[in-house]
Amino acid sequence: MVRAGLLVGARTLGAADTLIGAWGLGDGEVWGMSPFGGSTGASVWDRIDPRLFLHDCGRLSRVQAAFRTAFHLPRVDSIAVGTDEPTHLGELVGALTGQVEERTVQEYRRLLRDRSRDQSA
Repeated sequence: MVRAGLLVGARTLGAADTLIGAWGLGDGEVWGMSPFGGSTGASVWDRIDPRLFLHDCGRLSRVQAAFRTAFHLPRVDSIAVGTDEPTHLGELVGALTGQVEERTVQEYRRLLRDRSRDQSA
């Protein structure tokens, strides 16, 4: 299980990718967690629009788009979330119909890597 989602930093993404590759993990073997960095109510979700990462960006909510995109940052097959709200779980299940724009995810990863290199210099 690895941290997953838009709030995961470049070093964590890189470490997860390295681990997944080194262990030769395949479908169903990699789980993500904490796709919202702790809360869907955090102010970051009001300031960014994760629907930019989807093909049909207007069909899902911001929370749904963030959840769907989390499956690609890093690439995981399942994501563990915690809630006591059945409607929240239903919303997340509905997000699975979204199609992620892989080129946008790759560009985001590239931006994170570039930013990380700039900060460590």
